[in-house]
Amino acid sequence: MQFVAFLGAYHRPGNLDPRVAGVVASLLTTWVTFVPCFLFILLGAPYVERLRGNHALSAALTGITAAVVGVIADLGLYFAVHTLFAAGDTLTTGPLNLHYPQPATVRWTPVVIAVIAAVLIFKLKWPVLRILGVCALLGLVAGLIGLPGVTG
Repeated sequence: MQFVAFLGAYHRPGNLDPRVAGVVASLLTTWVTFVPCFLFILLGAPYVERLRGNHALSAALTGITAAVVGVIADLGLYFAVHTLFAAGDTLTTGPLNLHYPQPATVRWTPVVIAVIAAVLIFKLKWPVLRILGVCALLGLVAGLIGLPGVTG
């Protein structure tokens, strides 16, 4: 987020020098991102053990945890569909919108990289950081040699 803030302010600095605007924006982003987290941890830590015994609060936190897991799963599905397929359709029923891919628009290069990642993590039990590095390198090579489905 700090890098994105720097780039945004650098390209639209207003009355400031672009480098100064970028540094100010990156510092501000770091401040507003991490200070609340540290405050929650440092101010709330003494009360955590006391909160475990409160069954109503424990049930509420369980519900929040389930909601967060649902949001993460939804984002994972969203990015998978938009990475592995070039086009999709949307089915709208009342307040619900279901985005589903068009199978004919599969992007084979990202599918192959995903399969390699799955083999490395589930079959060979490689560490996640090593797999990320291998997949990033495969994506870079695929992009440099111009394989279809890597960009756009």
